[in-house]
Amino acid sequence: MTSQTSFDFDSTAIKPGFYTTMDKIANVLVRYGKTHLTVVGHTDNVGTNQYNQTLSEHRAQAVNDYLRNKGVLVQRLEFLGRGETAPRAANATEEGRRLNRRVEIVVEPIMAETQNQSPG
Repeated sequence: MTSQTSFDFDSTAIKPGFYTTMDKIANVLVRYGKTHLTVVGHTDNVGTNQYNQTLSEHRAQAVNDYLRNKGVLVQRLEFLGRGETAPRAANATEEGRRLNRRVEIVVEPIMAETQNQSPG
């Protein structure tokens, strides 16, 4: 993510600079149905733990809703928030806090269940 795609302070609004990336992800997911997405929201450490947890959940939900509106099946999407618990940069500077206001998108293959057949 860049400064154009991270979230503004205290905001759940997706920045327009992130739309292109999300559109590409949505297009791949719509075309190839054997993946599952987990959208994980994060915050900086300004504010209370509970407030930041809720904010991170709302950021993840905003991205989840965007992808769903682009045609990704809801059954393939999951979202959660991690609040301020998993920073990628130090929160001591504005630059570090900006980097921590983000979402991460985890793409995993959907594994077909196989049945074990025992002989005889």
